[in-house]
Amino acid sequence: MSDSRSRPPDRSAVPRAALDALLAEPAGDPLRRALWLDELDRRLRPLLAPPLAAHARLANVDGAKLVFVTDSPVWHAKLRLAADTLLDAARSIGLDVSKVTVKTATRSSAPPAQGPRPAKPMSAHAREALREALASLRESGGGPAKDES
Repeated sequence: MSDSRSRPPDRSAVPRAALDALLAEPAGDPLRRALWLDELDRRLRPLLAPPLAAHARLANVDGAKLVFVTDSPVWHAKLRLAADTLLDAARSIGLDVSKVTVKTATRSSAPPAQGPRPAKPMSAHAREALREALASLRESGGGPAKDES
């Protein structure tokens, strides 16, 4: 007798195999670099004060430079003050860096979300056509029993 609680197939093996295949090819170099930068970011960001860590991210390692991105000029200035701590930590994990560059990337303001538009008033002609349609439905027995206007 079969178990009524069947287990779903393990779908993680297929994407993992595809990822491994991509990483094995030269085309996977950008992906490998992105994963490496993400791992560095995970190791360096916890060294920052929690409010600052929420607004800064490692964007690149360019030669001897750590490049961070912040989301406002205030966090840019605060990150500059933490540059020595970041450099010491990066050197302790084997990076040969001597400078921290900080860039500010403010998000463009999206247009404000608009709610549903108010309904336009119904024209006299449309109102009359609706009444006629309702009347024909009533005559055939498929519409409401009273006038909706």
